[in-house]
Formats: sequence, C-alpha cells, structure tokens
Amino acid sequence: MTNQHIRLLIVEDSEDDARLLYSELTRTNTDITYTRVDCAEDMRSALLDSEWDIVISDHSMPRFSSLEALDLLKECGKDIPFIIYSGDVSEHVEVAAMCSGAQDSIVKGNFARLLPAMEREIHGAAMRRAKEQADARVHKLAFYESLTGLPNRNLFCDYVGRKTGQADAQSAAIYVLDVDRFLRINNCFGHKVGDALIRRIGQRLQECVPEEGMVARLGSDEFAVFLGNTSGDEQARDGAERIRQAFSSPFVEGVLEFYISVSIGIVASPRDGDDIPELLINAETAMFRAKSMGGNNCQFYAREMGAVASAQLVLESALRKAVAREELLIEYQPNLNAVTGALTGVEALVRWRHPEMGLLQPDEFIPLANESGLITEIGNWVLLNACRQAKAWHDAGHTGLTIAVNISAVQFWQPGLVQVVEQVLAHTGIDPQCLELEITESVLMRHADTTIATLQALKSMRVKISVDDFGTGYSSLSYLRRFPIDILKIDKSFSCDVIKDVESAAIVQAIGALARGLGLVTVAEGVETVEQLEFFRQQHCDRVQGFLFSPPRSVADITEMLGARPGGQALQRPGIGARDHQMNHHVGQILTREFARGDA
Repeated sequence: MTNQHIRLLIVEDSEDDARLLYSELTRTNTDITYTRVDCAEDMRSALLDSEWDIVISDHSMPRFSSLEALDLLKECGKDIPFIIYSGDVSEHVEVAAMCSGAQDSIVKGNFARLLPAMEREIHGAAMRRAKEQADARVHKLAFYESLTGLPNRNLFCDYVGRKTGQADAQSAAIYVLDVDRFLRINNCFGHKVGDALIRRIGQRLQECVPEEGMVARLGSDEFAVFLGNTSGDEQARDGAERIRQAFSSPFVEGVLEFYISVSIGIVASPRDGDDIPELLINAETAMFRAKSMGGNNCQFYAREMGAVASAQLVLESALRKAVAREELLIEYQPNLNAVTGALTGVEALVRWRHPEMGLLQPDEFIPLANESGLITEIGNWVLLNACRQAKAWHDAGHTGLTIAVNISAVQFWQPGLVQVVEQVLAHTGIDPQCLELEITESVLMRHADTTIATLQALKSMRVKISVDDFGTGYSSLSYLRRFPIDILKIDKSFSCDVIKDVESAAIVQAIGALARGLGLVTVAEGVETVEQLEFFRQQHCDRVQGFLFSPPRSVADITEMLGARPGGQALQRPGIGARDHQMNHHVGQILTREFARGDA
C-alpha cells in the first residue's frame, strides 16, 4: 500500500481505536484519509456521499454490528472490500459474515495480518473495477455509435426484436431516414461542421421518440427510428410526418443556419419482414425510393421495390466487371455545320453490350454508375478511347474533326480530373483543340469558384469546354461570363418545342443572342425535323445534331461518312432507307436555298 492513496471508512464506536488503527496504517502509507461512523444513518450518508477503497468494521457496537454494516453496504450497491476487525467475534458470526460477502475477519490489534489483507482486497477491487470498465467499453463499442452516442444497428435490432417479439406485441413501424444532400454540407463547410450537425440531428430525433422507442445511427447520415407499436399504416405515416416536422426549424451551428430535410422509408412488422435486419434492409429500400422522388418525403416499402433493388445489385456487380471484360463500347453521333452541312465533329456516347441483356443505353446503367462511384472509371475509359479514335481519324486526314466527351458531375469533382485529361492528351497525341469536354449546367453552377479554377486548368491545355443541356438549369449570367467556356449546347427539350411553343422559341432566341454576345459557339441538340433545322439556322445556330441527320453510329459508319477525302463534307449516311434519302434531299434543298441567298 506504499504511496497509494487510500480512502478508508472505519465503522467503530471508539474514536481512540479508530485513531490507533489510522496511526498504525500511516507507518507504511502516509497518504490515507478516513472517516469514522458508528450507526446505520451515518454509514449510509458516508457511502452515498463519497467513494471508498475499503471498509474496516468492528463487530459489536452499542447501536450497530458488522453484519448490519455489511447488509447496508450491499443495500447501497457498493462494491467495496469489507473486513471485520474486532476483538470478540465468534466463529459462527465469521462464517455468516463470509457468506454475506465479507472478505476477511481479523482480530483487533493484529496489524501484521491486517495490512496484507487490506492490500490484497484493495488490489482485487481495483482489478474488478478495471474489468467492469473494460467490459463497459467493449459493450459501448459493440452497441453504441461513437460520434453521437446513439445505439448502433446491433443494439437497435436486439431491442426492437425483443419489443416486437413480446406476446402482446401489435404491428410496429420502423423508419429508416437519410438526410437529403448532406454531402454538400461536408463538401462546403468541412467534416467538423458536418459531424456537429449529425450530433444535433440525433438529439432532435430523440426528442421525437417516446420512452419505449429508440433512435439508432446506422452510419454516415442514416438513422433508424422505432416509435413503438402502431395500429396501422395511417398511424405509421403520422409518425413519419412528426419526424419530418421535427426538421422544419433550422439547425444552428455557430453563425450558420442549415435547413435540412430527410427522406424516410417505412416498414411494418411483421408484414414486411421476418426479422429486424430484414426489416431495416426493406426500410432502406423504401428510403432510396423516397430519395429518387426528390427527397423530403416518406415511402412505404412494397415487395416490388425489393425485386428492383436486387436486380440493381446484380447489375452493379456486372457493371464493375464490364470494363475489364471489354463489354463497353462507344458510338458516335455526328454534329454538323448548320450552314454547310459538313460533318464537323462527333459526340462520344457509351453503350454496354451486356452478355445477357443485350445492348444497354446510357440511361439504363449510367445512373447506377453514378450511385456506385463506377462512373469515374467508366468516364476515364470513354475519354481515353474516344481520344484514341479521334486521333486515328485525324491521322487518316480528317484533322479538323472534333470529339465531344461527357464529363459526369462525379467525375468532374474528382481531384485528379485535370491530371487524367493531361495524361490522355499525352498518351493519344490528339490535338487538344479538337477535344470538347461537356459538363452540365448544374455542375457549372455548383461551387462556382472551384469550378472556374478547374476549367481554367483545362483551358490552359487548349481543351474546349462545352456546357451541355443549357437552358434547363438556373445559371447566373454574372457567373456565366466568368466561366472559361467555348460552347453552349441547347437542350433537346427546346428543340422539340421550338416550332409549336412560343416560350421555347423565345428561350432559344435568348440563348443564341447570349452566345453571340459572349463569343460562344452554339449547338442545337435533338433536331429531328426540317422545320426545326430551318428555325435554328434562322437563329444563326452554329452546329446541329440529332436524328434528322444521324443517330449515334459505330466507328465503321462514321469512317464511311467521312469518306476517303480529308476535310469536312456534307453528311452521307450509310445503310439508310428511302425515307431517309428523301429527308437528306430536303435538308440539301434548304442548305442550297440558303447558299443562293448568300447566307453561307
């Protein structure tokens, strides 16, 4: 016990005996504090008010006994070593005390035995407390989430499973919710702010939950909520709405205010699953449906959702292997000079030749690639192979042909995009001015300063920057003039309506005027009729693209269109029928008429 601080509670009616005990103990350890009590009331107060390392108790006192003191110690729930230290203890009392939990019984005055007994029991108690603390830490790690202190998936499943498995349990609703667009907060304000918000979200959710309910954090910005038994879907929906309403007021973090919405998936037990893990999976499936509908809403699970989710998992697994198995291919859609009809460039469009499902169009697998993060690998593959093919056409004499490659939002925000483009240019040897990188308007307007820096780095390589789907978003004109862009592609939704819809025509006219004012090239997508072509020519659109001229074609088809002679020339499509020849004739008539008027 040398140099160890000991907090000693002495149960003794004689102050002299207590002082004598203290004096003997301080011979080996001067760091001892003690309190003497001699009745139940004082001992209870001492146990509840302070922490003690050991209790040394006389047996027979006028108002108290060692057995009563031992009972009181157990009643207070304290794990403190208890040693009887008395001059008149019968063997019967000693046996009774040991059976009740006393650690030892020593004759008063026998310090040679008392000191090692105290050291042994104090050390044993310390070991028990250390084990309990370690067990508590292990339990916390196993069943609680570190950031918020909320239960994790394991504890949630165990608790809700016991609640729903009770004999009198009715239908119960389980909710899985995900914070809408939470990644933007982490990206804009950093993980420190994001973590603080996650903690506040957990606290606010707990305020929605009754005593028999539970909130758990499943990971990242995803939570599970159990509100208790429900009487049916209507009550379950009411519970989800209460959760949504809890997010109606902003979250304040320092000087920042965050208005947050959530997407909620709902399942009912036992209707939607046999156990809690299955119910959570189904609730997550419903939550993803809510997200796909724009977020800030709740959706009940339906069996067909599970089938769709399973099919997507299978498709994602196959997509991960598609590049290595050379199942991806690129088709090229021509774009033409709107005045001369010359084939000036092509847009690279990826396809997936699935071994069982056949040829898949981009809208059948690109959203999945975005969700899974595979879009970066696929995008880089398209960029490399499209540039490689463009260089082959250039080497064949078609030096002016441009190649347009779409850059997804995920790919654009990868920190290595500029380096990837630089490596592709060096590897393929393509003229950088013939490469057009297409980004959508929504990407352009997100984090404008960062976007400008990335675009300027790309422009320093002499690559052309094209804005796809222009007119469908909410571009700020003051920002637009700051972006180092070269081309505006008018979205095909406007092309479809320019003849019959006055508003669409007005928007196209405004885009054309804007582009001319900023010195930008305009490309009209989705041109399908001669009337649409004539409209865009009247608006001085530079290039046109669409099924009026050609759908996306194979490398062989584009090579045939280009012909053996170098330089741009009017489009001649291979393998077309009589109706297509007639359409080409109409296009040719329009172009010839315009040449005659001197507009070419």
